[in-house]
Formats: sequence, C-alpha cells, structure tokens
Amino acid sequence: MSQELQDHYANILEILGEDTTREGLVDTPKRAAKAMQFLTDGYQKDIQGVVNGAIFEADTDEMVIIQDIEYYSLCEHHVLPFIGRCHIAYLPDGKVLGLSKFARIVDMFARRLQIQEGLTKQIADAVLEVTGAKGVGVIMEGKHMCMMMRGVQKQNSSMITSVMLGSFRTSPATRNEFLRLIGK
Repeated sequence: MSQELQDHYANILEILGEDTTREGLVDTPKRAAKAMQFLTDGYQKDIQGVVNGAIFEADTDEMVIIQDIEYYSLCEHHVLPFIGRCHIAYLPDGKVLGLSKFARIVDMFARRLQIQEGLTKQIADAVLEVTGAKGVGVIMEGKHMCMMMRGVQKQNSSMITSVMLGSFRTSPATRNEFLRLIGK
C-alpha cells in the first residue's frame, strides 16, 4: 500500500478540520488508501490478462446474453460511487467467451475513474475485440451518488446508456431481440 496515498488521506482529513489522532480516525488514512486502491484496481489490468485465453471455438451464431452483471464504479467528476447493472449481448462468429470473463471485463473497466457513457463503450469495444463477434450490444443502468448525495439530490434518478456495434447497430431486428429479451 502506498504511504503517499495514506499521507494524502490524512492531509485531506486534517484540512476538513478532523483530528487524525482521535481513536476513530487513527487508521482511517490507511483504510481509505487501501479501499481506493481496491476500487481502482482496473488500472492494473488489461484485456488479455482478464480474458486469459478463455475463448472457445463454437458452432453457434445465435445471440448470447449475459444480463444483470452488477458493477460498482467511481465517477471521474466527483470521485463518488455509481452502481448498477450491465447487460451484454453478442452474436458469435465461431468463437465464444467464457461466461465469467464478461463480469471480469465489466469490473476491469468499472474499477477506474469513469463516466457511465465511457464505461459502456469500453465494455462493448472490449467484447467485440476479444470475441470477433458479428455484433455486440451493451446496456448499462446506473444510480449515481453524485446526483443523489449532493447537487440536485434526486434519490430516484437513474441513467441508462447503450452501445450497439456491428449487427446490433445495423439490424433493427437484432437490436429489438436484445431489448425484448432483457425486458427493455
């Protein structure tokens, strides 16, 4: 764990007017630094390491959907959490990706400072890159603490983003099948 990061957290607490020697805060800079390193460990990963060769030959060209992959990220504007669900669909072109790898791809990008729009695009591009699919669709639903805890303080607001690549973009029937199957 980075001593520098711990020192920065201690400094922030002191600037806020806290006494970092009081019992409840003595270990807070260390815990906060450790949490931040975990929440941003996506910077330490790349797509090849995440996929780890789990691409398999398959004689299928029918739509595959992985839905309700939960994610937790930090917005790049306020460093506050946004959380939600990700739905991924793809049309294989002779290759399929191991199921758990979709969640790992989502986590790799979510555990970086993000905006939801960029996160959605990064996931779609990565799935297309590693599978060579005929098309990829990604829909993300998110609740943003920067909108709920501060600013306009709207507790029931949510955001939906989508990226459609390949046949999901060019074929309304393919896109509609995806949306229908995930209930959107």
